[in-house]
Amino acid sequence: MAADPSAPEAAAPANATGITPSTLQSALEDKLQAEKVFVEDISGGCGQSFEAVVISEVFEKKGSLARHRLVNGVLREEIKLIHAWSAKCYTPREWEDRGGKKG
Repeated sequence: MAADPSAPEAAAPANATGITPSTLQSALEDKLQAEKVFVEDISGGCGQSFEAVVISEVFEKKGSLARHRLVNGVLREEIKLIHAWSAKCYTPREWEDRGGKKG
């Protein structure tokens, strides 16, 4: 028997978690006082895989692991709901030294 297209399940968005690049960006900006945050959905639209660049003073004098732990701690609940997450973390000076490039 075919599913009823008017049923609520059929109308559910492809990204049922409600997690979007903007929700991740807002959380990082608010909780890490980040100067800049770039978040991209790299899942092809299903909202299950994201990568980010986070520029924040709180990363000063912290190694890569400590920076990633801070970011992952902020997004602990969101990360539980998605398939893949990747972040690059820079201080404002490091970002400037890179020429402000994401790659």
